[in-house]
Amino acid sequence: MLVALVATLAGGPAHAAQVTRSQRFVASDGVSLQTYVGGEGSLQPRPVIVEFSPYRPGCCPEYAGPGYNYLQVHIRGTGDSDGRFDSLGDRTQADVVEVLQWACHQPWSNGTLGVFGFSASAITFYNSLHLALPCVKAAVMWSGTDELYRDLLFPGGIPNSIPGVGVLGLIGGPALAATPGRLRRDPTATASTVGGLADAGTGALNHQSLDSYWRERGMRGDVNHLPILMVDGFFDVESRGAFQAYQALRDDGAHLLVVGAHDGVPAGAEGVRDAEGAAWFDHYLRGIANGIEATARVKLWLSDGDREDDLAGAFVRYDGGDWPIPGTRWESLALDATRSGTAHSLNDGSLSSTAPGARTTQSYLTIPSVPSASDQPNTAIVGPNGVNALAEAVPLLTETTLAEPLGLSYTSGPLSSAVLAAGPMTLELLLSSTASESDVWAVISDVSPDGVPHPVATGRLRTSYPLIDAARSLRDPQTGDIVQPYGIYASKTPGSIGTQRRYFVEFWPIGNRFKAGHRIRLDIVGVSLASTPAGVAINTVAVGGPGGSRLLFPVLPGSSLSTALGSYG
Repeated sequence: MLVALVATLAGGPAHAAQVTRSQRFVASDGVSLQTYVGGEGSLQPRPVIVEFSPYRPGCCPEYAGPGYNYLQVHIRGTGDSDGRFDSLGDRTQADVVEVLQWACHQPWSNGTLGVFGFSASAITFYNSLHLALPCVKAAVMWSGTDELYRDLLFPGGIPNSIPGVGVLGLIGGPALAATPGRLRRDPTATASTVGGLADAGTGALNHQSLDSYWRERGMRGDVNHLPILMVDGFFDVESRGAFQAYQALRDDGAHLLVVGAHDGVPAGAEGVRDAEGAAWFDHYLRGIANGIEATARVKLWLSDGDREDDLAGAFVRYDGGDWPIPGTRWESLALDATRSGTAHSLNDGSLSSTAPGARTTQSYLTIPSVPSASDQPNTAIVGPNGVNALAEAVPLLTETTLAEPLGLSYTSGPLSSAVLAAGPMTLELLLSSTASESDVWAVISDVSPDGVPHPVATGRLRTSYPLIDAARSLRDPQTGDIVQPYGIYASKTPGSIGTQRRYFVEFWPIGNRFKAGHRIRLDIVGVSLASTPAGVAINTVAVGGPGGSRLLFPVLPGSSLSTALGSYG
């Protein structure tokens, strides 16, 4: 995945044979870490790009060239490194500082370091920014989390089981395969490694609320004030993380490139991530005046209908000076019991610009839903493993059609003109349940003129976390409405059975063009099977009347949802 980036960094074909050198690094507590340095020729002093990964990467010739050397580090307790894996906590973060200090003064370094990260290696970097990072001048981060709990493992307080298990397998397999070498170095090391991996597996089970354990595994500010290029995709399994990291670090010169990470890059945009990353490092590590810092701060590749169309090359480009895009309007769409005549759900309700005067209730059974139909983030991460090809052959698998029959649907009228939607989104929901703890799982779909609903955004919330931090929530600057709630997950507040409460359900950022003739649909369904549900219950939603349930929908400058809906609103 980095081959093209480093080929660009290298300035073209290699001019001399590339070499890879294996080096052990001993941390201050005596633990030995495996590292590899790669570069051209004799590994003369150059700027060094460093990556900290738990996946036992096999660095490095294709990652380096005449302009840079490249250092990859196996995180402690993973790959061929000794020690106890601490799930990217304080000890790993201390290793980051110590390795950087060491790398800065090696004969293959000219004293200038950059950091690259993708997913776990990006999380490691973000988690370490509250510490002074020696010699680092800039970074390029693909995906990753701002808060590991909130952005990946417990979105909305709901355990995201499949990614957690998958990550542990990807980390644990290579670590256990390296056991023979670890035993030769230190016969006692394997017990510590196995114990660390076991702790990582039980950590989520023992810390289901956002406590100090998770706060130590989240970003706690940047004392280094580094310029960082954040790369993400609207369908990425960790998409919220890069958007939040950008907002936290934009004053330090951060840029946000939303073209794809785990979720893949659209056809026609291949090489964009690599070219932008190469220019970023060239400017900040080598002092090349290429103007990258003066380009648009936020560059968006919006899908044009759904994830599959996006990957096929149907996308819309939109640049802006910040995120959310300045001038974004959040238009209020009321959940309405009036039948739309378009959905196959229990209620077939409507989304309306005008809230209905009378209040009514609508109920559904929270039976878990098929992930491919209701869970785009987890579908996208396994897309390259056959799911994308299967969806192309059997489109029904990734349409909301499979999820909506047992849920509640609310659909707009047909749009008279295209609407560009990009930004965070909130569902304000008046809900009661037959259980003290249930799950709200909501999906936004782009409904094409043939009536097929294509999912483009997901919102999630466990009802035992009804509280939000108003000071940290994002508000519409025009109306003051909360458009991105910052949920409080430190402790649970179970509901009384049958008692109605107002919930603020956060959607990960949406980025899609809804074309003329298309409709917008909100489905409220059972939690994805890729997650761990609280249990089956009957949830009842109140719609209409003063303060009724509504969706706050982000519309980019130049679009008007109310105008596009016209008389149908």
